[in-house]
Amino acid sequence: MVKYIHHMTDLTVVLDRVLLLSTLVQADLARFERDEGLTTSRVHLLWVLGQAGPSTQQALAVALDVTPRNVTGLVDGLVTSGHVTREPHPADRRATLVTPTEKGRRAIADLVRSHEDLAQRLFDEVPRERLAVFAEVLEETAARFARLMEEAR
Repeated sequence: MVKYIHHMTDLTVVLDRVLLLSTLVQADLARFERDEGLTTSRVHLLWVLGQAGPSTQQALAVALDVTPRNVTGLVDGLVTSGHVTREPHPADRRATLVTPTEKGRRAIADLVRSHEDLAQRLFDEVPRERLAVFAEVLEETAARFARLMEEAR
């Protein structure tokens, strides 16, 4: 049975559930970080490399929405941990490509597998019509929240 939201208190209950979900997601990410020995930022960089393939630090800075200096620090850490290397760019002598090592590729594969497994476990039994509405509401909520944050700057 669907409960309709009529009062401000009901709106805060929905927000509380969103915040709980956010906390649970963060806890799951923290578990993955502990298991892999990586920070959230380094995990995010590996995720981007998994999606884009070997990339310049400039492209990574844009994709992560951080400064080139921040990317340098992240890449330095991932080089030290053996997850990535810096390779010469084939077309630009001034640039290097951040490239996952075997260890980095395994970590990326674990990330993808964990992501797919969680999606399956969370949503597989949800009827597709409900899931589509849920996804739409989440998209609208995220966009609205981003606008509110932008306005607050």
